[in-house]
Amino acid sequence: MSGRGRAPAYWYGEGRVPLHAKLLARVYGAVIALRRSLYRKGLLRRRRVERPVVVVGNLVAGGSGKTPLTIALVERLRAAGWTPGVASRGYGREDAATPRWVDAATDPREGGDEPVLIATRTGARVRVDANRVAAARALIAEGCDIVVCDDGLQHYALERDLEIEVIDGRRRYGNGRLLPAGPLREPAERGATCDFRVLNTGGNPELVAGFGEWPMWQQPGQAKPMAGGRPQPLSAFAGQRVHAVAGIGEPERFFDLLRSHGIGVVPHAFADHHRYVADDLRFGSDLPVLMTEKDAVKCRAFAGARWYSVGIDARLPEAFWIALLGRLQQTGHDA
Repeated sequence: MSGRGRAPAYWYGEGRVPLHAKLLARVYGAVIALRRSLYRKGLLRRRRVERPVVVVGNLVAGGSGKTPLTIALVERLRAAGWTPGVASRGYGREDAATPRWVDAATDPREGGDEPVLIATRTGARVRVDANRVAAARALIAEGCDIVVCDDGLQHYALERDLEIEVIDGRRRYGNGRLLPAGPLREPAERGATCDFRVLNTGGNPELVAGFGEWPMWQQPGQAKPMAGGRPQPLSAFAGQRVHAVAGIGEPERFFDLLRSHGIGVVPHAFADHHRYVADDLRFGSDLPVLMTEKDAVKCRAFAGARWYSVGIDARLPEAFWIALLGRLQQTGHDA
């Protein structure tokens, strides 16, 4: 298993936090507190666009399940009569200073792996731009009547109508410390200011949403051959050993999902947003390769005959969607 980009063990309670990390966390905490204060007092300007904005984000560094929720949100908004567009920074892309439109054919190195995945799954307009205000305005100019910001909770320059915090059900806030002493981008109390808090259980029945949290579970789709062919249900791999590839924030969540279907997993974990080359996936044995959709969009050019992309659908209670659409109506916006 690759350890590249893995979070320090002390972030999640394994070992002592180094003194230098504690000191740097104090400095970081003072900086983000000052920044929020400047926005609150109007000394740094928040800009509102003429259409509603829904932000999906988290408080920790690393993945928590934002992208599956963003995809589900776009699909649900469209079903309710909206024309959603997605604004994203496009983390890890080359030439990050250049705004781009992203679609299913965009090279992930130019558009970012998550924006390409969102565009592929939803067909929605997707704009990557470090300036979320500019991205939102570009989407609206293209006819979008609601903007969904993927991973924009800390981007305060863009005024928002609703905030959704996504929490990893297994790791939550780790040791509860700010970066770099812990995984938190902002203090844990910041979550209480969000309109909705979603707990990503990944389908683990032992993880239960607490007070004020909405449960989200993951439902796997079929395994789609990356070199072309008929999709297969995961049950077709039950009793077999496979190479499982995950370059996401929490690779074990994907491995556990495969194991829950009776699949023998040979795990290969890579850093989140890893840029794959063919040699990364030469494993020395001719087993099927199952990977997440987010990884698959970066491996299409050199996919083998027995490589499969496994999609994940986010599922939430119907009451969550009723509440969210109701809150949009309360803000004075309707589809």
